[in-house]
Amino acid sequence: MNNIFRTSALVVLGCMAVAAQANSPVGRWHTIDDKTGETKSVVTIEDAGGLLRGKVSQILRKDADPAAKCGLCKDDRKDQTILGMEIIRGVKKSAGNDYWDGGEILDPEEGKLYRVRLTPVEGGAKLQVRGFLGPFWRNQLWVKAP
Repeated sequence: MNNIFRTSALVVLGCMAVAAQANSPVGRWHTIDDKTGETKSVVTIEDAGGLLRGKVSQILRKDADPAAKCGLCKDDRKDQTILGMEIIRGVKKSAGNDYWDGGEILDPEEGKLYRVRLTPVEGGAKLQVRGFLGPFWRNQLWVKAP
């Protein structure tokens, strides 16, 4: 009977972990251009000790140069290859809220850094990405990638 209880408890804990991740930014996301609606890339977001970071893991645009560099970046990413670049840094779960913030996101095409808020929507199937620059913001809706 003890083994059945332990097995059941492990199954329940496993299901809870999967459900928690479904409502988390952690995972692979198709980035969608907010101006054209085109799928641009895949960004992989991972948890690194309670802070989220995201890297460009694939470039999907047909006309994109996979060796393109961030010539307009102003920090340590200046002139670094965009493929593999960490574009999300320092994001953490907001206490008592259903979003993650406190970090930044880089638009490597424009070299601009934004404060960022990540909000899973539609049961974790999509990710609302809001970048703030002063009183202005940009929104993108990313889609969960396989």
